[in-house]
Amino acid sequence: MGKSGVERIEFTSGYSISRIIKGGWHLAGGHGEIDPDQAIKDMAEFVEAGVTTFDCADIYTGVEELIGGFCKSFPELAKEIQIHTKYVPDYDLLRTIRPEDVERGIDRSLKRLRVERLDLVQFYWWDPDGIPGYVETAETLLKLKQAGKIRHIGLTNFNTRQLKAMVEAGIPVLTNQLQYSPIDRRPEKELVPFCQQKQIMQLCYGSLAGGFFSDYWFKADEPGVPLSNRSLTKYKLIIEDIGGWGQFQQILAGMSQIAKKHHVNLSQVALKWTLDQSQVAAVIVGATSTKHLKENLGVFDFSFDPDDLQGLEEILKQSLPLSGDCFDLERDKKGRHGSIMRFNENRN
Repeated sequence: MGKSGVERIEFTSGYSISRIIKGGWHLAGGHGEIDPDQAIKDMAEFVEAGVTTFDCADIYTGVEELIGGFCKSFPELAKEIQIHTKYVPDYDLLRTIRPEDVERGIDRSLKRLRVERLDLVQFYWWDPDGIPGYVETAETLLKLKQAGKIRHIGLTNFNTRQLKAMVEAGIPVLTNQLQYSPIDRRPEKELVPFCQQKQIMQLCYGSLAGGFFSDYWFKADEPGVPLSNRSLTKYKLIIEDIGGWGQFQQILAGMSQIAKKHHVNLSQVALKWTLDQSQVAAVIVGATSTKHLKENLGVFDFSFDPDDLQGLEEILKQSLPLSGDCFDLERDKKGRHGSIMRFNENRN
């Protein structure tokens, strides 16, 4: 247990993280104006509260630089943090990527973050089925790990078959980042059971469905388009696929009953649900400010009882299952989910 009762998990000797991770995607645009100075001060407040692990990516415009600014402005607090970034080569470069391109990308993250070694590099490849080379690129990352530029290697948004290929190639996958929530249970089909066998832990995003899992949306009318930010746009598609707004309201009703019973709010119930799932190490909570920091930390102050889980499971069973394995929907550039993705954000 860390500061303020924040739970921690140790992966290897000397490397532990907070079970709530401060997500960085919301600072990259599409979620309102960001004041860089205030964002850096907010990072200090998260660390002081016990949330010492930050999630970012080379494709989150400006976010690595913000964290680097925090490291410069708060050097003592910076000693306490773990930075999880991503290496996501642009879709248009996948066919021609070379080892030197990979190293240049890693060096760029090191420079932006103002660190000598990246704690965790989470790798993603936009088209594993159509464009070969992702295993070879991961092998280059492994060489950079051996050279001391990377501490640990993780993956993000690979499905089970692709993750297996990585493991079989000898890539030491420490963690896997994926979307997981009461309305997106794709990981339970194949990926989590495989990760149980290989002792690979999950870092989960989307656990609040972009904010839809909140008291604000309970009993609210279905929102029209366009929605106010990229997160709501993304997760509204998931809600439509599981049965629509009516089914989602049934889920919120069940979660609201649990929240009242434990004197917490609906968002805390959603986060707690994901944290309690098998092989889940942490949840990534996107935040543009410290507004919800205190309530998010409240997830460590209560526990579900069997009646809570049984009742909620009965409601969740009424949802339509999402098709495919993890991120298959989002990877389809011609589909509803893939059409809103941005495939070339790295600008190498």
